[in-house]
Amino acid sequence: MPKHRPIDRQRRLLIGGGAALIASAALPTAYASGEGNAKARIGVIGSGKIGGTIGGLWVKDGHEVLFSSRHPEALKDLVAGLGALAKAGTVAQAIAFGDVVFIAVPYGALPQIGRDFGAALKGKIVLDACNAVAARDGAPIADEAERDGIGATSQKYLPGTRLVRAFNTLNYMIFARQANRPDPKLAVPIAGDDAEAVQVAAALVRDAGFDPVVVGKLADAKRFQRGAAGYGQAMTAAELRQKLSLVP
Repeated sequence: MPKHRPIDRQRRLLIGGGAALIASAALPTAYASGEGNAKARIGVIGSGKIGGTIGGLWVKDGHEVLFSSRHPEALKDLVAGLGALAKAGTVAQAIAFGDVVFIAVPYGALPQIGRDFGAALKGKIVLDACNAVAARDGAPIADEAERDGIGATSQKYLPGTRLVRAFNTLNYMIFARQANRPDPKLAVPIAGDDAEAVQVAAALVRDAGFDPVVVGKLADAKRFQRGAAGYGQAMTAAELRQKLSLVP
């Protein structure tokens, strides 16, 4: 009988790495289905008012969250106030950390994020809360989002991601104040082309203390982009569905 050679260190690392990738890929599915009280690890890109508020709500629900910015040291007070489940780091660290990535940056920064981190983001479930504002982000990209729809525009700049539009319609103070209120909860519209990614996003909306309303595909995200009928609506899910003529 031939003897089996010991597995060398490189092969062990490859095998271990493959197992880790399989486990990581399974986490969103387990989380979305509610199996075993699973929680998703979330990387936040842009830890300002929206990123800090929504990320903080996830921490309070029991998720591990890595907040990132160009200056991670500036997030020291944020993570200290949220406890052991909150961490701070670079954008690259947030992407590597997260089963899900939440992006809340000025819209004009998306093309650069796509160029710098596109390979690392490929295949990731990404929740996009960014809004295009001409005065801040420049008329060309704001006009593009208006013309082509913000869902399609975001997907163009973040190719290969499993993109879901979410948490873009209301001021951070409203989210902070209305999270986990008694039923009926505040509605948060979402849209995406990847069914599992939408399911994960809906679960994360619930964990933040809100009621998800699936508006449709990424093309339908224009219905709640800045200036559209579904934008700025502090409504219940039933009211928002009625406002957008969605099937209950």
